[in-house]
Amino acid sequence: MSTAPQIRIPATYMRGGTSKGVFFRLQDLPDSCQVPGEARDKLFMRIIGSPDPYSAHTDGMGGATSSTSKCVILSASSQPDHDVDYLYGQVSIDSAFVDWSGNCGNLSTGAGAFAIHAGLVEQSRIPENGVCVVRIWQANIQKTIIAHVPITNGQVQETGDFELDGVTFPAAEIVLEFIDPSDDGEEGGSMFPTGNLVDDLEVPGIGTFKATMITAGIPTVFVNAEDIGYEGTELREDINSDAAALARLETIRVAGALRMGLITTPEEALKRQHTPKVAFVSVAKSYKASSGKQINAADVDLLVRALSMGKLHHAMMGTCAVAIGTAAAIPGTLVNLAAGGGERTAVTFGHPSGSLRVGAEARQVGGEWGVTKAIMSRSARILMEGWVRVPGDAFQ
Repeated sequence: MSTAPQIRIPATYMRGGTSKGVFFRLQDLPDSCQVPGEARDKLFMRIIGSPDPYSAHTDGMGGATSSTSKCVILSASSQPDHDVDYLYGQVSIDSAFVDWSGNCGNLSTGAGAFAIHAGLVEQSRIPENGVCVVRIWQANIQKTIIAHVPITNGQVQETGDFELDGVTFPAAEIVLEFIDPSDDGEEGGSMFPTGNLVDDLEVPGIGTFKATMITAGIPTVFVNAEDIGYEGTELREDINSDAAALARLETIRVAGALRMGLITTPEEALKRQHTPKVAFVSVAKSYKASSGKQINAADVDLLVRALSMGKLHHAMMGTCAVAIGTAAAIPGTLVNLAAGGGERTAVTFGHPSGSLRVGAEARQVGGEWGVTKAIMSRSARILMEGWVRVPGDAFQ
């Protein structure tokens, strides 16, 4: 029986977009956890409360959903012309691992605001009133994110009237720019790893489906809702209460991961739940969002539902929104076709909690599609700050 006393670690509990997580400055972590490895993973799992066979996170800071089982580390940037390095860990709920394979677009919003709160941005770069441009190096995926954070009286302005579907209360708007968000050749080799805008994806035991597989924002496998038996208007409980449906969608995700070259065997997908995402799209339709808000077909360009960590997301992951905006800007992808086809620089899509607008600047050079920037608005707010406590032997 362990009798090790608890230690306390400076931390900030923060909402970013439609997610929330526990934020740390790198220098505040225990020495053994300031470098990647088993100690850091064990610490974050214990902080969140994983692995939890009850899927409740009663003994931790997590919320037992993919949107609320997250940890973030920020430090002064090691990169020129950047303010901070931002590292994101997606903590599995019922398995003992932390997935470092991708970014969280929602918490990217929090990263910009937290960087200022935590004293990681040079004071000379922070206006007394106005907007502070925080240059973030996203260390998981080696990409630049620029957060435009509102400042009032020298402090981050957190309250405001910006409403974000999927978030209960309004807050101050933070504009995010994801610079050159497509894969630059490390894993998939290009924005479209297969070389095609649309593929016939063979899914063992299920069938063959049209699919757009893209690495922008986060690797994502898009399929048509009607091809897999859905309307595209489904809410979280419609999918997450159906174990067979979740298993089928995971099989599609694994098939896409193999086809994209992200994994070499299906078994590897068990340790790579955060990427790729699987999402299904449909033409615009009217439906009632989970909040009871009526979403009219005339107000959106298309509908998208996406899964994160094996469950349908209650709104939309920020990184997946980048993938949606990018794919929508490229004529011929399933996302673009669902939105009506043609060239477009922005798209408004319906998700389970409402709608979201995202812009993207895509171009074709030498026959290869690329994207220079994706833009969206989110918000962030500190929920609690102080220390988290964990048993002293939790990360030994």
